[in-house]
Amino acid sequence: MVWRILLLVLLAPAALHAQTDDDMKSKTVLGPTNVFLYDGANALQAGHGEEGVRLTLKGLKLAHGQREEKMGHANLCAGFVLMRQAQSALEHCNWVLERDPFHWRTYNNRAIAYLQLERFEESEADVKRGQELNPRSENLKEVKGMLLDEIAPVTENITIDDRRSPPDTADEEPQ
Repeated sequence: MVWRILLLVLLAPAALHAQTDDDMKSKTVLGPTNVFLYDGANALQAGHGEEGVRLTLKGLKLAHGQREEKMGHANLCAGFVLMRQAQSALEHCNWVLERDPFHWRTYNNRAIAYLQLERFEESEADVKRGQELNPRSENLKEVKGMLLDEIAPVTENITIDDRRSPPDTADEEPQ
């Protein structure tokens, strides 16, 4: 066992010296580190749910680290909400919130998924928690409005009759 460790220690410097000068130069990579996650997010933002989910699932397979995994699952949560597949959305929303209970956008998306499933109390709890984390979020205000439309719709108390009768032309003189 000791000889294996020693052999590895001895071979490692030899391998370093065997690299060419091009290999030793530092490289700068510009752009996203995970193109599928990036393209999936752009597709979702453009409203293309199926394409966004497809690309994000590919990107999730190549995710490096918890940050990319969290981004992927958060985007899948949003994508499945967009496609009105609330149960699938909940799986990914819950994955994110188990690891990051401060991710307000996921509370926003999960609240919509709960609305789609008509689970209004859970939706309301997520809107409230999201607003605690980000009180100025316009998205959460919109979701709260959607929730209120479902649980306490506004009914009209006044009906305005804006029909007008045509002017009476019999009394007018020809010009």
